[in-house]
Amino acid sequence: MNTLSISYQFVILIALLAIAAFFSLAETSLMTLNRYRLKHLVSQGNHAAILTNKLLSSPAKLLGVILLCKEFASAASAMIVTIITVRLYGEGQIALMAGTLVTTFLILIFGEVSPKVIAASKPERFAFFCGYILYPLLKILYPIVAVVNFFVLSFVKIFNVKLDLNNNLHAISMDELRSIISEAGQFIPNQHRKILLNVFELERITVDDIMIPHTFVETIDFDLMDEEIIQKLLTFQHSRILVKTNSPDSILGLLNTQKIIKQLNMHDALNKITKDDLKELISEPYFIPSGTPLYNQMQHFQDRQERIGLIVNEHGEFIGLISLEDILEEIVGEFNLDFLSKSSKFTQDEDGGWIVDGSVTIRTLNKKLDLQFPIDGPKTLNGLVLEYFEDIPEPNTSFKIANHTMEVLQSHDRIVKSIKIYPLS
Repeated sequence: MNTLSISYQFVILIALLAIAAFFSLAETSLMTLNRYRLKHLVSQGNHAAILTNKLLSSPAKLLGVILLCKEFASAASAMIVTIITVRLYGEGQIALMAGTLVTTFLILIFGEVSPKVIAASKPERFAFFCGYILYPLLKILYPIVAVVNFFVLSFVKIFNVKLDLNNNLHAISMDELRSIISEAGQFIPNQHRKILLNVFELERITVDDIMIPHTFVETIDFDLMDEEIIQKLLTFQHSRILVKTNSPDSILGLLNTQKIIKQLNMHDALNKITKDDLKELISEPYFIPSGTPLYNQMQHFQDRQERIGLIVNEHGEFIGLISLEDILEEIVGEFNLDFLSKSSKFTQDEDGGWIVDGSVTIRTLNKKLDLQFPIDGPKTLNGLVLEYFEDIPEPNTSFKIANHTMEVLQSHDRIVKSIKIYPLS
């Protein structure tokens, strides 16, 4: 080495630093590469991805060849700097110390930090490029790498450390996946991201959270006379009507207004339809236990070919109604299949406040008006107000919950019918 001129020694030093930089670049790019993106490219037949995936399938061997070559280049660089220092400044301690500091600086800046920073910015691009060089190099240096790995694994076993280096794709939890989607930014359109996040929420939400409480479900009493039943049918605005009687088994089922329309085709007028005609149109009730997760209930609806269910508590008492459309709205947002739009439950006042129906669920209220009412207690706005007062408040009563000023506009039959929510000051 001493026979080479100084210029050649500098060229060798630069070449060794470049080698060290390459393997630092390869190490960072390959280790930070998105494995799920890599699997996707492999499935599409991308040659570079297939080659890179083969390398990552044996991480112990891959790291062995990278670190072997990088450490060799770093050690050789230190030796070259020492030789150059001795030739230029002699073997004095100060000269050797200065040479050591220069070597450390060169390796740190050009052989370690800079390549790693560059690789972290575009890991896929650099990983695929490095793969073409590392794959044949691993074949050539495999005997040396095998010996090195043998000693490494033997040393690790002394400390009883269990290695699972071949597990490239670690399972992620639902919360982690939810965070990935939330932070996807421009990669997932905002509307699509909302839908995906809403799907995850189905396992946390139960039927109780979005049901229509029994006090707000439109019902018809079949103990009434035929004429009275017909008159009530004329006032209903929903596609499904709950039919009940005063007998012990009070709930008969659901009456589909579309079937009534079909029945009209066989009669000249609605008043010619009898109670017996309507009974033939009643579908049997489908009962759902309180507390059923929405995700499970959506599957139950699909399995049973049902669209509407009646929620009962542990005592078998009817407490609310839920439809398949209600669950779908939790995923894709509000749409209307009923004659009466749900939007009518929200009316904006001239002063910027909102007049809200008491039957609106707290979850819907928070979503639609971007509010922060607590959702771990009562499920509806009516229930929230009754819990606050522990009584039935009179109209024109003002109060504040969760920093939101509200006023009871209408209450009737132990239910708060409508409430005004004032804008935040």
